[in-house]
Amino acid sequence: MNAESDNTLRSNSDELRHLILGMRAAYARGENAMEYARQMAGTIGNNSVVATLIAYDLQAGSYVAGVRENPEANSRWCAQLAEILDPLLTNGGTLLEVGCGEATTLAGVVQRLTNTPSHALGLDISWSRCTEGQGWLAEKEVSARLFVADLFDIPLEDESVDVVYTSHSIEPNGGREEDAIRELMRVARRAVVLVEPIYELANENAQSRMRSHGYVRGLKETAERLGAKVNDYRLLDHISNPLNPSGLILIEKSGVTQEGVAPAWLCPLTHTPMSDLGDVFVSESSGLVYPVLRGIPLLRAEHGVVASKILG
Repeated sequence: MNAESDNTLRSNSDELRHLILGMRAAYARGENAMEYARQMAGTIGNNSVVATLIAYDLQAGSYVAGVRENPEANSRWCAQLAEILDPLLTNGGTLLEVGCGEATTLAGVVQRLTNTPSHALGLDISWSRCTEGQGWLAEKEVSARLFVADLFDIPLEDESVDVVYTSHSIEPNGGREEDAIRELMRVARRAVVLVEPIYELANENAQSRMRSHGYVRGLKETAERLGAKVNDYRLLDHISNPLNPSGLILIEKSGVTQEGVAPAWLCPLTHTPMSDLGDVFVSESSGLVYPVLRGIPLLRAEHGVVASKILG
């Protein structure tokens, strides 16, 4: 490593340290941590992955608390999504929520499905939200596997899950709509169900707010540009915030359900097959392992550890 690259690493480390400490302090003061990050970076309507991770992690626990305070709203929301998802599944199929947060939606959806999935999965960028979700699932007696991952690099094989859905999880990724939809379509076998704010169907006040927060736009047009078949496109009946109107973009594929077959794991860095050994996930061909922290697999590329001898 030369002096220039070493200085770059130090500079990046300094920026990251200031970002983490600054966002935590802003959150403690009751301020918007994401807005702090945007001001620090000098950007408007542009959210970095690191800032999004920190903001979501700081909020961990708030979603479960919100559901406890207003269970009726959560029940309506989950029933609405289950009604959309149920016809796309068969008994013994597989389901993945991308950006599951604290599993308050995943738990409610699974409880209401007539076609019960053999494997229900949920990924989120934040470990703290996943562990809150793990507790919520246990309390609701719902079986689902949560793991930390990046929605732009999902650690699952191509077409390894029957139905992939989101619930306001890709919304802060304005400018990366194509990358997000392409990755969701890669993993899904039968359908991708996007439940996200729809900029084009929102009023002017909502659009202004969405622009300021860096939210996604043009989801339907992006999906169609990628060759997707969009079979439903509309605002939903139950919308919790009129300034963030929830809509449906339903993408159907021609895959056939493989009942009872567990999704296959993929190394997020090398895209080679990966095995779940309980305490670690191992990509034997690359020599990389990914740890499991208190029952939550850490499956982002940044979590990889070079450990070629772990299998002896």
